[in-house]
Amino acid sequence: MRTYVVLFSLVCLLADNSLSQTSQQVPGTAAPGNSSDQQTPQTATITSAPATPQPSSQSLGVFSGGGRVDKLVPQVLDISIIDAIDRGIRHNLGLLLSQEQTQTARAAYRRALSSLLPNISGRVNDSVQQINLAAFGIPLPAGLSSPVVGPFNVFDARAALTETFLDFNALNRVRQSAENEKTVRFTVQDARELVVLVVGNEYLLTIASAARLDTAKAQFNTAETIFRQTQDLKNAGVAAGIDVLRAQVQMQTQQQRVLAADQQYQQQRMVLARVIGLPVAQQYRLTDTVPYAPLPELNLKEELEHAYTQRPEYLAAESRTRVAELGVKAAKGEALPTASVNGDWGYLGQSFPTLENTYTLAAGVRIPIFQGGKVRADVAQAESDLHSAQLQLEDLHNRVEQEVRSALLDVKTSDQQVAVARQSINLSNEQLKQSQDRFQAGVSGTLEVVQAQEAVATSNEQYIQSLYVNNVAKLTLARALGVAEKQVKAFLGGK
Repeated sequence: MRTYVVLFSLVCLLADNSLSQTSQQVPGTAAPGNSSDQQTPQTATITSAPATPQPSSQSLGVFSGGGRVDKLVPQVLDISIIDAIDRGIRHNLGLLLSQEQTQTARAAYRRALSSLLPNISGRVNDSVQQINLAAFGIPLPAGLSSPVVGPFNVFDARAALTETFLDFNALNRVRQSAENEKTVRFTVQDARELVVLVVGNEYLLTIASAARLDTAKAQFNTAETIFRQTQDLKNAGVAAGIDVLRAQVQMQTQQQRVLAADQQYQQQRMVLARVIGLPVAQQYRLTDTVPYAPLPELNLKEELEHAYTQRPEYLAAESRTRVAELGVKAAKGEALPTASVNGDWGYLGQSFPTLENTYTLAAGVRIPIFQGGKVRADVAQAESDLHSAQLQLEDLHNRVEQEVRSALLDVKTSDQQVAVARQSINLSNEQLKQSQDRFQAGVSGTLEVVQAQEAVATSNEQYIQSLYVNNVAKLTLARALGVAEKQVKAFLGGK
């Protein structure tokens, strides 16, 4: 159950990452994510329920795939957790798609800026004309009997310029686009943090699967040894046939566990390979075991202050609020006058020898008088967007504190569970040893040995699971503080 809850937390974090990109954007630009209401992400929750198979990584959406896949190589690759995270940042599909939104936001900024920059164009025109003066109401000059004049040649080469130098609406749209570009950059950084969490989780799951396989193999070897000992005792007339049968059933049960653990391990290896951009057929070995290491004592007040200044998701929410504020100013600017100049300069004549310099220069002011209530509606919509952004920022402010406190509580609780699981392993191993001694001495049957073996299996599973949950809780805490990419090794007990 704990594995399912942790994986469900990652799904919630993914949904929040996608949804938080869409709260505010410059009109006419593409949103960084799918449009939806912002959701509250969950942190990893630690329970005492036994582990169950985790849901498919497909539920993690685009962050479960690799947008770029390396070529298959014949040698076995050594992959540390830092290597895996680096590969994930370079190859993860979700991050690559998020990075593409940076170019979209940049294009929107340049498009908005173009409305304030000079628009210069050039043209060259050479024509032969024959016109009817009467059609234009021009009286015929003396001596002309026909109103048709021509044909005659006209050559015109000139450059034209248009410049809007006073437009408060366009000016604030440019500022809004620039701020929206910052929002997207923060969103991309938040996606990097999520990739660290997803890759780290898959790496830890793979380590846990490998540990379960090793434990299952060790338990099978023990069961096989007990089965052979029981057969020898039966042949010597000391043990009953039911003891041999019970030992054989236990051995086959452990063999089934080995097969199931191996299948789960191989499946998990392919999931990890896909997340970090390796071919699923690539052979690799994990070099980090990520042993248990207590988390250093943290100052909650200082860590919260750092989270508000470092967490990309919170910085993106602040930036979206500024985007909304500029949207209100831009909407109000629609009711203000705009001023522009335009003109052209060039040469006009019938042929090159007759070309003369000509130009036109004009300046104008446009004053909106009545627009049918459009400005009022745009202002109301922009103010509503601003209010929504402010409410979401306030909610996120409280949620950051909740997530940090919750992650710290998860780490503390899982620390205690790891300690209890270690004691359980020692006690169950001692129980198995004593039950084997009693059986060999003829004091008890194999039932007591089988029960002791099951106790060992249960305590090993609890230790593997509690260690995995403890490390995931540390990763979740690092992301809640906004330092997952920078300090993942430190939070997992490395340097």
